[in-house]
Amino acid sequence: MSLFKDIREFVGVPRLLSLRLSPDGSRLVSVVQSLNPDGKSYGTSIWDVPIEPGGEPHRLTRSAKGESGVEFAPNGDLLFVSQRPDPAVKDQPEDEMPGLWTLPARGGEAYRLVDRPGGIGGLQVGGDTVVFHADVLDGEAATEADRRKSRKDAGISAILHEGYPIRFWDRDLGPGRPRLFAAGLPGLTEPRDLTPDPGGALVEASFGVSPDGSSVASMWVMELPAGGSRSELVEIDTATGERRVLAASDEHDFSGPVSYSPDGRHIACWRERHATEDRAVEFALWIVDLATGEGAPRTTDLAPSATVWAADSQSLYVAADDHGRRPIFRVGLTGDPERLTPDDAAYLEPCPSPDGRYLYALRSSVAGPATPVRITLDGGEVTELPSPAPAVGIPGTLTEVTAVADDGVEIRGWLALPPGASADNPVPLLLWIHGGPLASWTDWSWRWNPWIMAEHGYAVLMPDPCLSTGYGQDMIQRGWGVWGPRTHADLMAITDAAVARPDVDAERTAVMGGSFGGYMANWMAGHTDRFRAIVTHASLWSLEQFAGTTDSAHYWQREFGPQGSDRYRVLSPHHWLEDISTPMLVIHGDKDYRVPIGEALRLWWDLRRSSVESKFLYFPDENHWILKPGNVVAWYETVLAFLGQHVLGEEWKRPESVA
Repeated sequence: MSLFKDIREFVGVPRLLSLRLSPDGSRLVSVVQSLNPDGKSYGTSIWDVPIEPGGEPHRLTRSAKGESGVEFAPNGDLLFVSQRPDPAVKDQPEDEMPGLWTLPARGGEAYRLVDRPGGIGGLQVGGDTVVFHADVLDGEAATEADRRKSRKDAGISAILHEGYPIRFWDRDLGPGRPRLFAAGLPGLTEPRDLTPDPGGALVEASFGVSPDGSSVASMWVMELPAGGSRSELVEIDTATGERRVLAASDEHDFSGPVSYSPDGRHIACWRERHATEDRAVEFALWIVDLATGEGAPRTTDLAPSATVWAADSQSLYVAADDHGRRPIFRVGLTGDPERLTPDDAAYLEPCPSPDGRYLYALRSSVAGPATPVRITLDGGEVTELPSPAPAVGIPGTLTEVTAVADDGVEIRGWLALPPGASADNPVPLLLWIHGGPLASWTDWSWRWNPWIMAEHGYAVLMPDPCLSTGYGQDMIQRGWGVWGPRTHADLMAITDAAVARPDVDAERTAVMGGSFGGYMANWMAGHTDRFRAIVTHASLWSLEQFAGTTDSAHYWQREFGPQGSDRYRVLSPHHWLEDISTPMLVIHGDKDYRVPIGEALRLWWDLRRSSVESKFLYFPDENHWILKPGNVVAWYETVLAFLGQHVLGEEWKRPESVA
């Protein structure tokens, strides 16, 4: 049976999550996610990847809890974070917190370097210093473990908040606070607390360590009146903890990835201009000269996904969205950006070799999952390397579609066509709207995979309407503050172009979207009856309700204005409930804090009281994304059954996964 026909086979395919190159350029490693033996969860492991074509990938770690956050030490040892039990410790708790582990380059077993009562998160290495962040309770460090145990034994889960935010994506904040620690390698000296009183400054910590390990540069979130915030770029001395501000602005946020140039003279990060009701956000690659303390933007027209310094410290390699691709650009300290990769691929995890000859990266596209590659920097030749994950062949073809919107702007997108689609056999169309809203259909997605739908006979249209990244600032600005109307017009224009093809059936169409795409699915439900079915996942329904319950209310208030303003009425889909007649499938996870479950609960009730034919697929233990293998199966099977009923005219049959 085809990989894309049986969802259970699909969820079991291993996939690459990251890529790291050793300091001397001799070793490449990747974290690989694969299905655990129980079939109900995913695990991760570290693999060696050959740096030349030929050879075989080699698995380095094996544990039930898995590994993450992999970085190389200067001597070639691997550092990583894991919840695996330490065989040298007796009577370990079942809920062992993540610790910092090392796998010696010379061989042998991995062993734990350090643990913390609240666990250890991400890590970075510079010189002989490793910096990591950890969750810490306020109070005496010597009693923290006992206080955590007492709280657990007493059955206390309550958290008293005195600031904002209180949640982030899918996790509750508190009672501990993230802090940064530094320790010396290779034996790991006693970690030093670099941020003993950070408040909420490190909730979204992204940081980098200087080449000599003497300092760490980090985002630092500042609380503002009325629930607002902004993030600065700070530098912290790893010996003394002394902190100085490198970049701050009342109208901008400075965010990661944060990295020092190899010569230690510059720091790179990303600057995001705060939005207003009339002006969209704008991104810039921001470079700070540490000698002068001055910072300046290097580019304001790239939508970043990854950045890394070149070995000579004179430029950076930037992976950025560009018309449905994500090429790598070379951005020098002066001059215009230079595109290095000419293909249709999407690149991530760039790793430059120390000799300046190569750039290693993960390459994917809408037509294929991530695989390791080597890019020759002099000429741009891309060579595929042996991968720890199997190759995946798609069941169909991928082509581009373009259309001109009513305001004269070209709208483009990808169209996945199933095998056999032709003028003699036109196939039904599924319009799939991306989230964000600042995003683009650029690469492979294990969660939003069009080829499962193609395998079941659908042409899948993945457009980039207004607000999409990779088309310049004007494309974002034209949709700012007019989410529903402007995006709807763009989507209708490119849908018309798709159904005009002889191999697409204009009478059998459906629309689906998640997050902002779910918002648009809800909007379209109240503004057109051209579709036979609508699937809305993690969607916004009542904007004023959403804007006050999401985890980052201050962010959305910049665009929508203060609650009660007219924009909430003009743009909120729930005001068009009476105009909805298309059958709808509502999907939501209870642990979604970005778009809280209240949106789905209200939408579901509004549809029921209005007698709109509808179903509600509810996940009590999932968040904004559906991540557990069994729940992924249930998601796809339910969506396919719902579309089959209303688009293909099949009899409704409740999927076995939700029977």
